[in-house]
Amino acid sequence: MTATAPIAQPNKIFYPSEDGTPVAETYDHLYAILATLDVLTQYLNGRQATVLANQFLYYSQGFPSLRVAPDVMVIFDVAPGGRDNYKIWEEGQVPSVIFEMTSKDTQDRDKTFKKTLYEQLGVREYWLFDPKGEWIAQKLQGYRLQGKTYQPITMLYSEPLQLRLEIEGKRIGFYREDTGEKLLVSEELVRVLNQETQAKVEAQQEAEQERQRAEQERQRAEQAEQRAAQLLEQLRALGVEPDA
Repeated sequence: MTATAPIAQPNKIFYPSEDGTPVAETYDHLYAILATLDVLTQYLNGRQATVLANQFLYYSQGFPSLRVAPDVMVIFDVAPGGRDNYKIWEEGQVPSVIFEMTSKDTQDRDKTFKKTLYEQLGVREYWLFDPKGEWIAQKLQGYRLQGKTYQPITMLYSEPLQLRLEIEGKRIGFYREDTGEKLLVSEELVRVLNQETQAKVEAQQEAEQERQRAEQERQRAEQAEQRAAQLLEQLRALGVEPDA
């Protein structure tokens, strides 16, 4: 009987989903990331798109060291929902928009390496938001791909998202281009819902009070009519016929 050697199986390449580094440098940066993730996730709900935050973007198959972790990235024409990481060759789509919450400590990497990488990958828009205004005086700077190179965005408007952007303190505000409506983060939605609920309750209470007042007036009118009829009967019983 001839023994056969086992067939060697190729080693499966491991693509980590985390490296133990913090999500953000400061609370301000973390808040800006979470608020952007929250707003854009709600905005794109129901569409073939996903929004990921601080997750590895792998851009070269077979080379797990070639990765970057954008603070927020928006990818269109993919299945919605979260991922442990994002591999371009598996999904078939490059992110359309990337936001980096930058600081004086990360500015060099954000405005050189990442900007060049995203440009080469074909990311349509790259936005740098400096919540503390440490090196971007106006806090927000965007770049849009024209041909194969990035050009500064002069108007704070995202073409892929069709949203107008505004600087609102330590976060980015997003507004629909078609209606001008502001997109709210969850805490704002809850507050608005509570206000609307309270207004509805107050309106219902006011309507009920008005109904009760009307009912009281009706009852008083009926009582007055009954009293008038009784007096009329009493007068007729005494032989007095009131004037018509």
